[in-house]
Amino acid sequence: MRSDRLVPGMILVVIGAAFLLYNFGYLDFHWENFAFLWPLFIVMAGVNLLLAHNRTAWASILKIGVVVGGFALILFGNFDGRSRWWWPHHSHFYYNSDSDDNNDDDDNSSDGAKVMNVKGNGEFKEAYKPGMKIARLNISGGATTYRLSDTTSDLFKADTREFMGRFEYNGHQDDSVFVMDFKMKNAKNWSWGSHNSDDNKVNLSLNTRPEWEMTINAGATDLNFDLSKYKVRSVDLNGGAGQFVLKMGQPLQTSNIEISTGAADVTINVPQNAACEIESDGSFLASNNFDKNGFTKTDDSHYQTPGFSSAVNKMYIHINGAISDFKVNKY
Repeated sequence: MRSDRLVPGMILVVIGAAFLLYNFGYLDFHWENFAFLWPLFIVMAGVNLLLAHNRTAWASILKIGVVVGGFALILFGNFDGRSRWWWPHHSHFYYNSDSDDNNDDDDNSSDGAKVMNVKGNGEFKEAYKPGMKIARLNISGGATTYRLSDTTSDLFKADTREFMGRFEYNGHQDDSVFVMDFKMKNAKNWSWGSHNSDDNKVNLSLNTRPEWEMTINAGATDLNFDLSKYKVRSVDLNGGAGQFVLKMGQPLQTSNIEISTGAADVTINVPQNAACEIESDGSFLASNNFDKNGFTKTDDSHYQTPGFSSAVNKMYIHINGAISDFKVNKY
């Protein structure tokens, strides 16, 4: 091979191999690195031009070294102060941010460091500590089945199964609120062979003592949350096509539920005696059974349960988006 073709050939081979590994879920890299480190490609091209006619061994080694070093930074570099590297042989990581944990791994520190899972089964935990009165759970990522039905003595626990993509967790204190960010990273829309949203699964468990705020951003998702045992301040659900089921408990003084989805099937189950108001923005085509389930239409966009205005604790459900089927059932 002519030496002046060595660097361009290596660049094409490395780029092609990297994208193949990424598509099959064996490699994760930071897309923002391409925007941040794009001058490295100029450096590679410049070194190749400068040494184009130098056929000595050291020149070839320098060319290869620049390409290998540059792509190592682009594919595996982390420039936000946290370690995020590719671990090719681990099926999962265990995370527990309890500062009393005996694990000396830096990823298990009490500062809420991120941990990501590769294909396989994983577990994430956040220890409950006295004084945690308000907890905020942020969930993002589609192509996943989410289930919440069990309680835990920890603040938060997630048992995961990953097929194409990785889960990532970060916990931190924000004034009086403990915030947990749980997300699916790099979920693929296809794989070799057939699969569906059941390939990625998350079984969640929460502690019943804090008051909970939840934000869920999901695409094509199958979600079923039994929140009847929890004190829920708010649920903000943003989804695409899919099936979403929420079972609510008794409201606090004010419990807010915001629903915005695409062509989805959404069901909310509320206690028989809960004071509840439903508000729609009128922009969606939906079948509903509000009248049959004890709601009274007060105007074009509002439905209320009897005695709602005089109730002490109230639940507000606001619907917007192109929801194809929306139900509120009583249990």
